[in-house]
Parts: sequence; structure tokens; C-alpha cells
Amino acid sequence: MKGHGFSFPGGNQERAGLDPLSESHTTMFEQATIPVQNESTFAEVKHAIDDAFTPAQAAVFLKTVGSARLRVRQFESVLAHGLLGSQAQKSYAALGDADRGQIREHYLRSVERVAPEIRQKFFRLYASY
Repeated sequence: MKGHGFSFPGGNQERAGLDPLSESHTTMFEQATIPVQNESTFAEVKHAIDDAFTPAQAAVFLKTVGSARLRVRQFESVLAHGLLGSQAQKSYAALGDADRGQIREHYLRSVERVAPEIRQKFFRLYASY
């Protein structure tokens, strides 16, 4: 790579192990799978999240989050206010740290999958200020 301040032994990328067409450069990032420890309890919380973010329920859920004066990405606050149901709150408390982390990630992915027109309607809930 001339002119960019990078120096490779012998000036050859292939010899430096940086072949741009190698498999390591064409493979997409893949997140490691962490096994769920408590599958039934995990499924209860996941189901509550999935129900809240169905296309038919997303606007209703977001309106409830707004009425509670919360930001939609504040999962623990949403849960603590019982907006996903009291059973989801109890089940989440019973999960281990790894399972809780996966549930938080699932919740945040669900938040981001809300249809753009609904997100626009509730843009203040999505704001990060």
C-alpha cells in the first residue's frame, strides 16, 4: 500500500498474510451463541417482549412507555414499571446474568425493528438525550 504509511515486509501484501480475497476478509462477523441456562423462564420474558412489539401492539406499547415518561431503550426501567407485565418482571429477576444479557439484547433488537412510521410518531421515546 504505497503512500499510506503502511509498510509490509518485501512490499507484498500476500506475503504479509493480507490477501484481500482470502476467506478471512470475506466472512461476515458472526456473534457467538451463548446457550440459554433457564429456557422456560427465558421464553416467558422473550414472549412478553415479542407480544409488545407485534405490528398490532407496537404503537400501544410505545404510547404506554411515553405515558410512563420513559425512554424506550431503558429496558430495566420499562420492566420495573410493569410495562411488559408483572410476570415478565418476576421471570427476568429469576434469570442468570447471561440470560438477562440476551434478553436485553433481544429487547433492544425489537425496539429497533419497529416500523419507521411508528418510530417517527414516537421519536421522543427513541431520542438519546
